[in-house]
Order: sequence, then structure tokens, then C-alpha cells
Amino acid sequence: MSDQPNNTQTEPQIKVLPKKRIVRKLAVGQEVSGRVKRLTDFGAFIDIGVGTDALVHVSEMSQRRIKAPKDLLKVGQEVTAWIKALDKTHNRISLTLLPPGTRTIRDLEVGEVLTGKITRITNYGAFVDIGVGYDGMVHVKEMAHGYVKHPSDIVQEGQEVQVEIIKINRRRGQIDLSMKNLLPEPEPEEPEDFEEAYQEADLEFEEEEEVLSPFELALLKAKEKKSKRKEKKRKKRSWFDEDDEDEIIRRTLELAEGD
Repeated sequence: MSDQPNNTQTEPQIKVLPKKRIVRKLAVGQEVSGRVKRLTDFGAFIDIGVGTDALVHVSEMSQRRIKAPKDLLKVGQEVTAWIKALDKTHNRISLTLLPPGTRTIRDLEVGEVLTGKITRITNYGAFVDIGVGYDGMVHVKEMAHGYVKHPSDIVQEGQEVQVEIIKINRRRGQIDLSMKNLLPEPEPEEPEDFEEAYQEADLEFEEEEEVLSPFELALLKAKEKKSKRKEKKRKKRSWFDEDDEDEIIRRTLELAEGD
């Protein structure tokens, strides 16, 4: 047996870990695939293979409002999502199930002009798909300048129209639209010839018969009677005056002849 020491040294074993995606290599807007790991009242946690579960908030699951994540997702379900936000300091990842460019009612603003398609017509208006998961509504009075008897006189189902947003109720998912606001204002009516209008008014006034009340009629008759009596007295007095004048002339002539 050899007394020489064994100089053979054992090489240290290096453990090679599988490569994993890390948060630093992710980017906002990037498409990722994952599996639903856990559901909560406010969202769902998704394992996208980076060692940290990403969160999809319930508001980022659909264009339309949903009551709870369980109404749309199940644990173990495979999903495709897009990175909405990254918090590298706290190692947090926020996802959305809505593809890039998808608009929701939260993105809309009053005064915005959109193109949509008529989906339904009622007696009071028409519903328009404007691509946000909620149909907007154009009331019949917002379809055109002037009176519109029925919405079908202006639009048909399937027709593309331009609309302006005039009111939004995000809590109820209601969007009020207007077509009238995008139409040119009607030309004002030409002013009338005032002189001709006044002449016509004068003619109408002259042709209009005056209607008297019973009291006014009785008063008018009384005045006419009084006027007739005065005229009769005046004529009688005038007749006496003429006789007196004749008598004076006759007597003057007789005195002249006597002389």
C-alpha cells in the first residue's frame, strides 16, 4: 500500500439553471401567452413564465362591463394577452386581454366624431355600433335639421354613418350621438319686403269688420238718436227764422209804399 498522498482534487459541480424570461426583457405592448393561475374579485393572475405572475384587471378583460372575472375566465385556461404596464421596481406586470388599438367606452370623449354602422332602428331613434362594445344611440331629433317623422326616413339598418358624441354615461354604458351636428346649417329664409308686408297688414285691417259689444252697440244707437233729435230741432228753428225774415221784408216794403 502506497503511503503517497492522493493529489487528485474533485472538480466543483456547476449547476446550470434553465433560462427564464425576466421582467427586464419585457416591453409594454408585447404579446404574451400564459395560463390562468388564480381568480380574484378584481382580476386574474396569469403565469407567463417569468417567475412573477402578471395581473389582468377585470376592466381589461372585455370591452363590455363584466361583474366578475369568473364570468369570463377559468383557472388553468390558456390565454393570449398584451403587456399594459411594467413596474420593474416592485416586479409587477399588468396585462390586458384587449388587442392593441381596441377602444373602450373609457377612451371616448364628448365632441369626438366617429364612423359607425346602424344596428337597430326604433320609433324614437337608431342604435349605432361605434366599435367600443356598447352601441351608441342617435335620437330622432338628432338625425337632421327640422322635423323627422320616423328614423327610417333618414337611415337604414347596416348603413354606415358619421356621428358626434354628445353625452357619455360610462357607469350605465350609455352613449348619446348626433348626426345633425355634422350636417351644414340650413340656409336662413330670405327676409320679407317690410313695406309690402305692412301694406298687406293695412288691407287686412281695413277689411276686418269691427265687432261691438252689446253695451257699445246700445251706446252707439243712443248717440244716433240724440244726433237725430238735435238735427230735427235745428231744422225747426231754421224754419221759424226764415218766416221772421219774410215778415220783416214785407213790412219794410209796405212802409216804403206809404211814404
